[in-house]
Amino acid sequence: MDIFPIRSDADHRKAVQEIERLWDAKEGTEEFDRLDILATLVDAYEARRWPVEDLDPVDTIKADMELNGRSLSDLTKVIGKSRASEILKRRRPLTLGMIRKLHHSWHIPADRLVGEYELSH
Repeated sequence: MDIFPIRSDADHRKAVQEIERLWDAKEGTEEFDRLDILATLVDAYEARRWPVEDLDPVDTIKADMELNGRSLSDLTKVIGKSRASEILKRRRPLTLGMIRKLHHSWHIPADRLVGEYELSH
């Protein structure tokens, strides 16, 4: 089993690609063990790289976009073209509908999207 430490974003991308390749591994196999170990390493790296407790709802969205290679265009598909840019620039608050859509589409925990944050004017 060839396991490597995750010390950089490049290592992280490589590990995530390997996890995707192994995703359907059967429990009890060497592939499943590799998947389990890599998932644990990725989780630890992500917790260090992007600490969740420090993020407000907008920063949570931005971190998710960076982590998953998503763009403003991807966000517009979820919450609408006119609103996406305003949300990221903190000119408009997230609505309950937007929070639900982000939670269901991108699997961002809803509690990470509900907190208060300052708007810029």
